Amino acid sequence: MDDGSTAGKLLVASPELSDPNFERSVIYVIDHDEGGAIGVVLNRPAGTDVDEVLPALAQRSAAPQVMFVGGPVSKQGIICLARARPGEQPSGFHHISGTLGRLDLEDHLEGPDAAVDQLRLFAGYAGWGPGQLDGELIIDSWFICDVHPDDPLDRDPDTLWQRVLKRQGGRTARFAHAPESARGGAALGKTHERDTHGGRPHQQQQIPIRHR
Repeated sequence: MDDGSTAGKLLVASPELSDPNFERSVIYVIDHDEGGAIGVVLNRPAGTDVDEVLPALAQRSAAPQVMFVGGPVSKQGIICLARARPGEQPSGFHHISGTLGRLDLEDHLEGPDAAVDQLRLFAGYAGWGPGQLDGELIIDSWFICDVHPDDPLDRDPDTLWQRVLKRQGGRTARFAHAPESARGGAALGKTHERDTHGGRPHQQQQIPIRHR
């Protein structure tokens, strides 16, 4: 983006990023400005069914109908991403890109309104303070990629990292075949973990989540 913001884009982890919170992760950036950035990890399904946490939302939850671990910050809170039906505006919908946006859960605890096509629930999020994400981009911790409409609600999250890299073509696509044993330096992992825990705060619905 011309202003340097990655909002509405994907951050795809470099094979050398060793922080276990973000190794081979794909992050959908919800907001990114001079105050920092927030996003959710798209490919970390958890062991809790949506029906166990918010049963009224389970029917409209995209498969697999489980909670996702959105990042290491505020794991007891929930962020809801939703896809709106074309030409409609759900209640409490904050547009991010295309027909995708963040949904205020308090408006939908009895069930999503008809304007919501599908949704996904994330426990926690990834957060960066002022300038932190920009610094990580400079040292090539992340690839910035365009989001496809189905990426944030992808049905096969376990292969999303490889698929997003492959569709970039050229040199970037070759990273999809990097062995899982590839690791970066310990310093990169430690720095990344400290930054993401100290990133900008984000208001979430506070609902206990069981992590396996």
